[in-house]
Amino acid sequence: MPDDAMRDCLSDEVRDNSQNGHHPPPLEMLGVDAISVLDYIGNTPLFKFCSITRHLQNVEVYGKAEYLNPGGSVKDRAALSMILRGEKTGELRPGKVLLDSTSGNTGIAYAMIGAARGFKVKLVMPANVSVERIEIVKMYGAEVVLSDPLKGSDGAILLAREIYESDPEKYFKPDQYNNEANAQAHYNGTGPEIYRQTRGRITHFLATIGTTGTLMGTGRYLKDQNPDIKIFAVEPDNAMHGIEGLKHMESSIPPGIYHPEEHDGIIPVATEDAYDMQSRLSLEEGISVGFSAGAAIWSALQLANQLEEKGESAVIVTILCDRGDRYLTQLAKMSQ
Repeated sequence: MPDDAMRDCLSDEVRDNSQNGHHPPPLEMLGVDAISVLDYIGNTPLFKFCSITRHLQNVEVYGKAEYLNPGGSVKDRAALSMILRGEKTGELRPGKVLLDSTSGNTGIAYAMIGAARGFKVKLVMPANVSVERIEIVKMYGAEVVLSDPLKGSDGAILLAREIYESDPEKYFKPDQYNNEANAQAHYNGTGPEIYRQTRGRITHFLATIGTTGTLMGTGRYLKDQNPDIKIFAVEPDNAMHGIEGLKHMESSIPPGIYHPEEHDGIIPVATEDAYDMQSRLSLEEGISVGFSAGAAIWSALQLANQLEEKGESAVIVTILCDRGDRYLTQLAKMSQ
């Protein structure tokens, strides 16, 4: 095989259904036809919280354990979806370098998939992302370009555009903020899984927003099944927040795939509350996740408390975005 040839070790189930983004293979097929680590993206479990919700009588709160994907985050779904679509359309072909901006998790997914499928990856990341994220993408062989930390994810977006425009024939740029295959991955996978796992009982869905793909795709699917399901975006409460990967939308470049008219509301969360909940999940539920998951669960509990006070019954689901071990250096500094 030539050095620049794409490696194809995906199962037929995944490859043949990739035109409209990634479709996780049926659970009963896993372990039989799954022949690549990439076949195990999706079909993550749904955890019910018992300790932090012990005061609730009528409201159930669940977390979709996306940190158990092979690359360690929910972004595995979108990255594979965008890459498969790029291969289908011919935009990503042997010799091209995948280039995109990322706060970390999508970059890790790109790098993992690039290593598995045999193409080069170049990532623009804000210089203040966790050390672990940078080292993980390098471990997979990706090239990292650091952007101004004070400009956050928007600075990385603009720098990635400059690099792409300098040599557009060299690069395949998925552009995760404007690629509908991002949201489609969640319409195809995350949404159906949640609806099935709750046996259609879900009443509220919350997702933190960065690219907004998880919120848009999952929310769209759930609304298609039952228009009464309420969809909420979770965002930092100010522009100078400290929750990696999330956007304060009013002060940011809005993603092209974001359509705020499709969700029912926004729940703002303070950085300190996200950090505190991340710690509580480890200590009280035995679940080690990142700060964005802390933000999601804090918001889910605020909503649960409001519904409980009204005497309403509800099934709330949110996303556990990534693993806690990606923040060990930051956690160590915070504990000093």
